[in-house]
Amino acid sequence: MPQSLDEWIEEYRLAWENMDADAAAALFTSDATYRDNIFEDPHRGQEGVRFYWESVTAPQSDVRVLMGRPFVDGSRVAVEFWTTMKYDGAETTLPGCLLLDFDDNWQCRALREYWLTSEGLVEPPTVWGQ
Repeated sequence: MPQSLDEWIEEYRLAWENMDADAAAALFTSDATYRDNIFEDPHRGQEGVRFYWESVTAPQSDVRVLMGRPFVDGSRVAVEFWTTMKYDGAETTLPGCLLLDFDDNWQCRALREYWLTSEGLVEPPTVWGQ
C-alpha cells in the first residue's frame, strides 16, 4: 500500500506499464468509483477496477507512461499523464488527466479521467506536466 501521494502515482504508472490489473486494483478502496468515460457509469470497487484494467490493457503493448506534477487540494488531486504505446499494433499517444480523491491511507476512493488519442508516438510539449 502506498505511503504517500508520490508512491501512489508511481505505483499507478508501473501498474499501467506492466499491465498489472491486480496492482492497479490494490490502489483503490473496496467501494471506489473509477470513471474512465464521463458519459458512462463508473467501474465500482477493486473488482470493477481489476475488470476494467484487464480489458483496457489487453490490446496495449510497449507502454510508456509519464506522470506530471500533481496539483493537490486536501484529499483531491489532479495529475496529468502522457502515455505512448502500441494499441492493437498501431503506435498511439494517449495524454490525459486523472482527477482523484483519496482516503487517509492513500487509497483512491474516486477517479475520473479525461483523455484523447493521437496516431503515432508523440513526445509531450515542454510545458506538459508542470
